Amino acid sequence: MGLLRYTLWRLAQSIPVLIGIITITFFLANQIPGDPVEIMLGPTPAQEQVEAIQARYGLDRPAHERFLTYLSGVASGDLGHSIYYDRPVLEMILLRLPVTLYLTVSAFLFAIVTAIPLGVISAKRRNKPADHVSRIVSLIGVSTPSFWIGLMLIIIFAFYLGWFPARGLPLPWADPADIRGAETQLQVIRTSLHHLAMPMVALGTLQMAQITRIERSSMVESLQGEYVKLARAYGVSESKIVRKHAFQVAQLPVITIIGLGLSTALGGAVLTETVFEIQGMGRLIITAINNQDYELIMGTTFMFGVAFVVGVIVTDVAYAYIDPRVAYGDE
Repeated sequence: MGLLRYTLWRLAQSIPVLIGIITITFFLANQIPGDPVEIMLGPTPAQEQVEAIQARYGLDRPAHERFLTYLSGVASGDLGHSIYYDRPVLEMILLRLPVTLYLTVSAFLFAIVTAIPLGVISAKRRNKPADHVSRIVSLIGVSTPSFWIGLMLIIIFAFYLGWFPARGLPLPWADPADIRGAETQLQVIRTSLHHLAMPMVALGTLQMAQITRIERSSMVESLQGEYVKLARAYGVSESKIVRKHAFQVAQLPVITIIGLGLSTALGGAVLTETVFEIQGMGRLIITAINNQDYELIMGTTFMFGVAFVVGVIVTDVAYAYIDPRVAYGDE
């Protein structure tokens, strides 16, 4: 089975997974105590208003009918209509998704750029001071929640030192007229990076710690391989052994953790966006839950599910480009 056929097969396998996500989310969301109409209209609304709102959003229909209607809508690209915002769910997602992607991708770039060198250095200097420092940093990073790191960064660098802003995240391509104090696009980019620094570190620290641990373990194992011993016997320099022989083989487990972590980091962005008051997907789903906006809850959860499935598939496919020994097929 070729790589293209395998990719198409994995995409087909993801359809039941996404249907399962929609199903579970729909029935769990409808079990939340309370009434979205009461939240919208207040505790003592007129009966006519209640009936009008219920009829408008289909809340007066049985759950199984609403589920089938929603499922058919998703198949045609319609994720429903938000009760709280009175706007299409897909429109709200497309409005907030760029902010979350900007934060998540930036956090992962920070994690990769710091973790891979740390892991390689730690493996090359195994059981030496540099290795001990790297392992302690990784242990602290894995053990510390991202929201706590965010709070500490805000207290130290925003409140006490005043180096960075504590809230908001403007996009670097935003209109300068919409950004306070910015007159040119370069100033918008500078403001965006200034706001990005702390949430990026808060969200990326856990990923950095995980990648560092995996990179170190993989490099230690790779540096003990027979092909590395043979290269040393032929007098190949240590830097060339690490760069051309050990490093590439050691990246397979790292690709796994990066591919899965990039999708699951979207979930971590929920807490980070809440701490830093960033108007992204995380704040959107929290608002949807607080206001029992059923279709907005299902739409945002569905997008997180899509991100996770795509991350898993991309990770599997990327294996073939890193290690030629990996084969997809019946053989």
